[in-house]
Amino acid sequence: MRVLVLLLGVWLVNGEYLEHDQVASVPEGWHHAGQVAPQEELELTFALKQQNVDRLKQLLQLVSDPDSHQYGKYLTLEEVASLVRPSQLTEKAVWTWLRNHGVKNCRTVLTQDFLQCSMTAEVAEALLPGAEFHHYKRDNQTVIRSSAQYSVHSDVSQHLDFVGGVLRFPQRRKEVGKAWTGPSRSGNSVHLGVTPATLRARYNLTAADVGSAANNSQAVAQFLEQFYHPADLAEFMSLFGGGFKHYTKVDRVVGKQGGGKAGLEASLDVEYIMSSGANIPTWVFTNPGRHETQEPFLQWMLLLSNMSAIPWVHTISYGDDEDSLSTAYMNRINNEFIKAGLRGISMLFASGDSGAGCRHLSKENVFRPSFPASSPYVTTVGGTSFKNPFKITYEVTDYISGGGFSNVFEMPDYQVSAVSNYLKDEKLLPPVSYYNTSGRAYPDMAALSDNYWVVTNLVPIPWVSGTSASTPVVGGILSLINDQRFLKGLPSLGFLNPRLYKLKGTGLFDVTEGCHLSCLDDQVEGRGFCAAASWDPVTGWGTPNYPALLAALVEN
Repeated sequence: MRVLVLLLGVWLVNGEYLEHDQVASVPEGWHHAGQVAPQEELELTFALKQQNVDRLKQLLQLVSDPDSHQYGKYLTLEEVASLVRPSQLTEKAVWTWLRNHGVKNCRTVLTQDFLQCSMTAEVAEALLPGAEFHHYKRDNQTVIRSSAQYSVHSDVSQHLDFVGGVLRFPQRRKEVGKAWTGPSRSGNSVHLGVTPATLRARYNLTAADVGSAANNSQAVAQFLEQFYHPADLAEFMSLFGGGFKHYTKVDRVVGKQGGGKAGLEASLDVEYIMSSGANIPTWVFTNPGRHETQEPFLQWMLLLSNMSAIPWVHTISYGDDEDSLSTAYMNRINNEFIKAGLRGISMLFASGDSGAGCRHLSKENVFRPSFPASSPYVTTVGGTSFKNPFKITYEVTDYISGGGFSNVFEMPDYQVSAVSNYLKDEKLLPPVSYYNTSGRAYPDMAALSDNYWVVTNLVPIPWVSGTSASTPVVGGILSLINDQRFLKGLPSLGFLNPRLYKLKGTGLFDVTEGCHLSCLDDQVEGRGFCAAASWDPVTGWGTPNYPALLAALVEN
């Protein structure tokens, strides 16, 4: 999109919006705290156009499809870099543009498709006509963002996907705990909340089902000022880690932990990936953003593009509404997920805790999908509850479990058959005006997400719920399967979805009861989609039955 920009006092037709559909308004809760001084330092991230993106997608399909002769033949980071590295023309054009504005303090990543550059606000606003940087504050958090859309000179626009640190505000972290309000306790064989023992009983994990392979690893990623405390993990394992071999310390922290109280979500993620994927070395990626202009999620993606050796399974409880992000940004983040899959890395994202979501338009409501949950290149995890909340019984939909259909990404081939079968049963479906039947459908699988015990700040806390709980549980179980694959000389699972959908539910407990929430209006009355036999957009294919899933996933 071409725009008029003011350059040296003259209006010229020489600007291009890179993210014309990115929301450029200040979200609710953020308050203006003054314009940035001209000489104040900013740090911006420039996403350079990558080469061979279509080839990347083809290769991912080949290495992820168990029927392909290239299944499991993953690439190294260096091999990925040789494919995606920007062309010499792109590198020259971007560097010339930056240096012509006096920008010299930049660093890149191994794949050379990102540049992080420091500069003054005055220079940033000259580089990005239309941008005007201001301080904004929410609670104890401050950021620097532009109050308006930015453009770049048309000579360089074809060489960039987007500029980070300009428009996107950090999302407010949703509380992961919710008090349980069901019937009073009754019956025999009760459990008083979900613990590692509960999960191991439900998903048929024995005391012997722990990691032992020397080359295995798993990770959680934290953003938005969420930190775990090592003492909490030790206390959690002391209270709930009996009966199986496990670690009590994280193997490696990447990033700066920060001080203050532990975050409930960070504690939840670390404690449950390390108790489900027990005795497997675990990393914690923690990135609150070193500078007010950084986007922590983007910083994490850059870290992955700069590390040759990283864990095989990553679980992330992070998301944003699709409609709040630019298509250019989401497409580029998808490319980063493809790069990870090509390296044999499994990316698991929580499906979110708002059911189908709801967006209020001027004349109608529509469901509101979440990204990265809606990415075709990640495995998305929904949530369930026990039918009887105090017995280890079969599972039903947790009403908060995020799910639905992307409004941005087409339905990938691997799931067309499964989703088409679900869409045939009209009695299960909301009015078609609420969602995009041709979009990528999610989640892909699920696990218990209700009524967890978590230790945070040395206090055991009950009734913690959300897909932030189910995601590390599934991640830990996949890490155990990787472990057995490594012991047999097989490669990691990598991008799981093509294989998962070919299994058609083998190795999973099908969840067939319950619906999740959505818009509170006369047409749907708060109900989104409902669970059904086989795949559904609430719990995916269902929850893990470890021995059966292990058998299905160690065949080759």
